Amino acid sequence: MRGAFVRRLLGPQNRHLWFWIFVGPFVLGLTLFTYVPLAWSVYLSFFDAHNTVSPTEFVGLDNYTAMLGDDAFTGSLVTFLVFTAFIVPATYALSLALALMVNRLRWAQAFFRSVFFLPVACSYVVAALIWKMSIFNGVRFGLANTVLDWFGADQIAWLSTTDPPWYWLVIVTVRLWLQAGFYMVLFLAGLQRISPRLYEAAAVDGARPGWQVFRHITFPQLRATSVAVVLLLVINAFQAFDEFYNLLSDSRGYPPYARPPLVYLYYTALGQGQNLGLGSAGAVILALIIAVVTVVQARWFGLGRKED
Repeated sequence: MRGAFVRRLLGPQNRHLWFWIFVGPFVLGLTLFTYVPLAWSVYLSFFDAHNTVSPTEFVGLDNYTAMLGDDAFTGSLVTFLVFTAFIVPATYALSLALALMVNRLRWAQAFFRSVFFLPVACSYVVAALIWKMSIFNGVRFGLANTVLDWFGADQIAWLSTTDPPWYWLVIVTVRLWLQAGFYMVLFLAGLQRISPRLYEAAAVDGARPGWQVFRHITFPQLRATSVAVVLLLVINAFQAFDEFYNLLSDSRGYPPYARPPLVYLYYTALGQGQNLGLGSAGAVILALIIAVVTVVQARWFGLGRKED
């Protein structure tokens, strides 16, 4: 009798039950911690929500017009554009170069793949503090200034100098170190999908190994992977917060320069003003910008088209 009960429980008539047993907890967590806060943020954006998550004063689109007219918010978008202009091509080039190098190895490929991927496991906060305290801390004991001293160069206050803005070098290098290994793995997967017959045919046709083969065979075959990498890089650049906040903030607060959108929204919603309505409106605007940029990029690069 017990065996019959187990067979009925595991039978095809209960496949929907088992589906929800395994998927239900994930769906519940996604709803509670993603969709409900998102919907509540949209709701708050239409209210005057100072120091409260249960506002009563409806203000319509006032929060949106105030946010779009705020020079600090538009300035944060400019900061994002500058950051994107640095980090996207740098990460793309470095991760592709690492993938090409690792893919050509005949031995210890797994070792070097793991070594280059290892920084991905490091926390952004921890990496930012290492960069700030040990490498670019602006005193003569910092690693960067020690190297400059070897060559007789002047020391640099890396994180407090705005002319020239050396802090960009610090921010870009820490993000580059953290994420290059992840995108290297994506490129490696793309490289390993390329048929060896293409290279054999190119060799028969007289193609020279190196740049010529890369330009006419390898790179075109990586188009779909490249599109995915660029999309992820731009979205991650929009979400930059940890490295900016932990590198540039100090006991006096955050400096007025180099504020990406999430840092600005953090101070708007959770700073002294505690204006959750205005911060929610900014978050909705930012989400819409990310969605539009993603769709435009996908259409521009032809995401979903088959590789030639």
